[in-house]
Amino acid sequence: MLRIHQVFFLNILGLFVASLLIASLISFYTLKSMVIKDNEQRLLQTINLLVPQIATSPDYDTLARSIAKRSDFRVTIIDENGTVIAETNADKRSMENHSGRVEIMEAMSKPYGMVIRYSKTLQTDFIYVAQKITLPHTVLYFRLSTDLGGVMHHFYELWFRLLASFVVFILIALMIAYKISKRTRHDIGQITQYLNAIAEKNYQAVYKPHYFQEFLYLSLLLKNLVKKLRNRDKQKRKYTARLRLINKQQNDILSAISHEFKNPIAAIMGYAETLHDDPHIDPKIRNKFLEKILSNTRKITMMLDRLTLSVKLENNDLSAKLTHFDMGEVCADIVSLLHSKYANRKILFAPFHKSVYADKTMIEMVITNLIDNALKYSEEEVTLKLTDTVLTVTDRGIGIAPSELENITNKFYRVQKNRWDNSMGLGLSIVSYILRLHGTTLSIQSTLGKGSTFAFSIHPLVHATKKS
Repeated sequence: MLRIHQVFFLNILGLFVASLLIASLISFYTLKSMVIKDNEQRLLQTINLLVPQIATSPDYDTLARSIAKRSDFRVTIIDENGTVIAETNADKRSMENHSGRVEIMEAMSKPYGMVIRYSKTLQTDFIYVAQKITLPHTVLYFRLSTDLGGVMHHFYELWFRLLASFVVFILIALMIAYKISKRTRHDIGQITQYLNAIAEKNYQAVYKPHYFQEFLYLSLLLKNLVKKLRNRDKQKRKYTARLRLINKQQNDILSAISHEFKNPIAAIMGYAETLHDDPHIDPKIRNKFLEKILSNTRKITMMLDRLTLSVKLENNDLSAKLTHFDMGEVCADIVSLLHSKYANRKILFAPFHKSVYADKTMIEMVITNLIDNALKYSEEEVTLKLTDTVLTVTDRGIGIAPSELENITNKFYRVQKNRWDNSMGLGLSIVSYILRLHGTTLSIQSTLGKGSTFAFSIHPLVHATKKS
């Protein structure tokens, strides 16, 4: 396949050659017609000037030779019967009757007659112009002719000069076309280098066309495209990094689920196998083992319920069932319940009554998770505080690093990666979902090594409207 500059050059060459050929043909036939017409008029004008001499001349042969000598024309005088009575270039006695010649017949009915014809007598082409001259006692036809070869010799000289001018013009045009083609190759080469650089993801490459405005417009389009490619490449890298993070989190999730389910399942299997292998075991030990089996079964059920709830909240498949209730009473019940679970821990709560309109079960889950989370990550007392505007849970535990604060509410995220419990990192994630469902958000303030404060505004809960 041809390159664009080659196609351009060949098209220009073909166009100019075709133009030269057409112009040459047109000019050839136009100039030829003009030359013949000019000679025709010149012969006719000469005849008109010689009419008075013909009318008064007694000797037509002498008159004809005199005119031919002065004008270099062939002179023929013919009578009304077509007989040649005077001829300068041949013997009139050997010439045939001219009454049937085209120019003579035209002169009979028209102001003059003209024809281009090959002369057998002189063996060359002639332009013949004849005019009828009416004398007092007779009618004559006065004919002048000139050798067309001599006339065309001058024409060919003129035409060849014109053709030479065309050739020079074509050469100049081709030089210009070659220069344009060279510049086109240059700009196309720049585009090729630029595209190769982009293919290598060198988005800092620069392309500046030197000659053509169209290439400048193309360069602007390419720069916009490169900008989009660069942004898309950045997004792709971010997406790839996100996928890697998701894969890592999924691996962590699988590890967490495997670890958390392994312990209670192993305990259930161990106690069950012991009971199965020893049907005569002490009833007290049997009852203790059965309680352990039930406890671990409840733990597995709780973990499955948390996973199910987390999925439903994330997919917006769970709606809040709003009712009026006293949040202070809910807090007191939760503190009492957790005291039984953490018998050696202190949970401080000053009774405070506050009526809210929310989903009681979900709010219980939020407060339970916040207090339970504080108890797990601290060894000191935990404080639950309820006011007219906010609920806060404060601990004096390990705290949270600033770099982890933005991730702490993510699903399956843990501050201590090597610590596993039955929450699987879902507690704060569920809390955030529930609070958002109620039109409020979880606020976290923490100092590493000193403790953390988890809080949310209850103002939206007081003025809430039912949501689905």
